[in-house]
Amino acid sequence: MSIFQIDLRTLSGDETTLQPWSDKVLLMVNVASRCGLTPQYGALESLHNRLADRGFAVLGFPCNQFGGQEPGTAEEIARFCSHTYGVSFPMFEKIDVNGPDRHALYGELTAVPDGDGEAGDVQWNFEKFIIDTSGRPVARFRPGTAPDDPALLKEIESRLPR
Repeated sequence: MSIFQIDLRTLSGDETTLQPWSDKVLLMVNVASRCGLTPQYGALESLHNRLADRGFAVLGFPCNQFGGQEPGTAEEIARFCSHTYGVSFPMFEKIDVNGPDRHALYGELTAVPDGDGEAGDVQWNFEKFIIDTSGRPVARFRPGTAPDDPALLKEIESRLPR
């Protein structure tokens, strides 16, 4: 099955897949509202806006598996992201990214190694995965990598149409 065919729900509860974004380079990020890395939302929003017209999108996946740092309801998460960081990029329902209830999407993503060749479980909130337009996960950046990190930007830019 293609990554674009995996069933998802938006933060507002609508059923979807990644098919609507199949023509874009994607940056998928597991996010949380009460984390020391939460300010990355601002840089993710800037990146999304700056590259959207070139065929790029950030997709956010709230997760409460790391220190209980995303305890809110879908409505609370949406309100926080919108009011605090002006998030306009697509957000999806809260999911598990590790463990026995790992969402199928993250089953695919966690098979991708990071720059050190390490695959497997997501380490913390704000781990980043780049997906090319064929639906192939092509790069992984650990949580401490900022959305404006030169290596991450170079990887995204190399996938975008010229």
